[in-house]
Amino acid sequence: MREGLIPAVLGTVVTASGATLLRSKYKLAATGILGFGLAHVILGAIDLVEHR
Repeated sequence: MREGLIPAVLGTVVTASGATLLRSKYKLAATGILGFGLAHVILGAIDLVEHR
């Protein structure tokens, strides 16, 4: 399995869950979850590009 694939996929799942939580009353927590998910996607993508 390629290095960086797991954080990228996990980040996508976390980002999607944060985006769905934005419609709830916990907007601040949803924004934090969304940010952490996007950070994982970016870091996973960097690993995927570096270790081609």
